Amino acid sequence: MQKILNIEKVKPRVKLIQYIGNAPRIIASAGKLTLSPKEFQEIYDRMTHEKINIWIKELVRRGHGSPLEHSIYIFEVTCSRVASHQLVRHRIASYTQLSQRYSDKYLRRMVRMIGEKIDIDILDKPGGRRDYLEYSTAIMKYLDMDPGFEELLDIVGEAFIIPPTIIGRGDKGFMEKLLESIASYYRLLGLGIPYEDARFILPQAVKTKILVSMNARELIENFLPLRMCSHAQWEIRYIAWRLWRILAEIHPTLFKYTGPRCVLNENRVRGEPCGLEDLINGRCNFTIERCPELVPRSGIRNCLLHASRDPWSLMGGRSDLE
Repeated sequence: MQKILNIEKVKPRVKLIQYIGNAPRIIASAGKLTLSPKEFQEIYDRMTHEKINIWIKELVRRGHGSPLEHSIYIFEVTCSRVASHQLVRHRIASYTQLSQRYSDKYLRRMVRMIGEKIDIDILDKPGGRRDYLEYSTAIMKYLDMDPGFEELLDIVGEAFIIPPTIIGRGDKGFMEKLLESIASYYRLLGLGIPYEDARFILPQAVKTKILVSMNARELIENFLPLRMCSHAQWEIRYIAWRLWRILAEIHPTLFKYTGPRCVLNENRVRGEPCGLEDLINGRCNFTIERCPELVPRSGIRNCLLHASRDPWSLMGGRSDLE
């Protein structure tokens, strides 16, 4: 499997769209506001970088979450429908998702690639039922050519998120079933079945895009602790770790002490909070008896290391934080 060149195509993607650049200063100032009679503007104007670090640490230690809500992070996620259904369960967030009822753009791009393989010109925008039937026929003709696993992965990766276990096994039949389902989908459209009904046959692996807005409190106290954990499903875990890395780069003061629930719990009881990277690299040791998932103290770091690994590189893969 080391020869696969387009592995990135089959992974979820996370892109930060917009955020409040001075959020750490606002949050630290809001934290101090709860204890100071001064006007917010005066507190904000006098809030130095050093004081920001002190106040953020204090919020972490005390679990004082409301100041964290004075922020917003807007990011776009490309993932499977499996992951998007988990993502929208986080209630303190806003979502706008690509409509599967009105758009089949990922599928059409995949069919165009198939058309190139079998030397058939596939229309970018189908004009009627006959075009949909041609889509279906093209897919089945391509499958009759018995393409290899790596070629199938490149084709199918245009429209689907592929589990790492499937790639690790080189499961060609999995890819073929995905293509057969799309052939059935376009056959139904060609027979006059509306989008909203034909989509019932689509696999949950099909890609979607979703725009997400969350504040720092939801990220730090809920989304990241739950979804970065090794017990989270691999795709949403990958998305959470990718997002954390982006956030830790732009606002390290805010997200340094963030991580799976074991990290959140650890930093709530320590005299001095410890950063996620320090916990992963063993520069800090866990003091809690067990994590919320009942992993004993002696096993928490190994569990954390496992959670941080890219699930597509588990065959001897290392954490990129080690």
